[in-house]
Amino acid sequence: MSARSKARKRALDVLYAADARGADPLDVLSERVDSEEAAPLGEYAETLIRGYADHAARIDDLLSEHAEGWTLNRMPAVDRAILRIAVYELVYSPDVPAAVAVDEAVELAKSLSTDNSPRFINGVLGQILLIAPQLRRV
Repeated sequence: MSARSKARKRALDVLYAADARGADPLDVLSERVDSEEAAPLGEYAETLIRGYADHAARIDDLLSEHAEGWTLNRMPAVDRAILRIAVYELVYSPDVPAAVAVDEAVELAKSLSTDNSPRFINGVLGQILLIAPQLRRV
């Protein structure tokens, strides 16, 4: 597993915990960074968490708009966190190839979520991928 794959998994853990607790992801990040017992997150994981937090409203709007038949609250929390990371990378991380962001999200879903989640995540990200070039310009 690559360093960035591990970072995505660590970022997912923090976003999932924040979601489960109804807490701000930056507060959970701060707790995790300050904890002597927790393993270090690493720079890229922190970038993903801060990036999502900075653009949460827009990312969640995109997910709501492109997850046909699903509201954010109805999605499994793991899927929601995976999608948030992937959309952040698709729209705000030009150094990450789109295919990599989608593939990493699907792989996380395969290992951590339901049997239907990889297909669902691939479909949502495929829709967002179609408009990603325009989104990056805004």
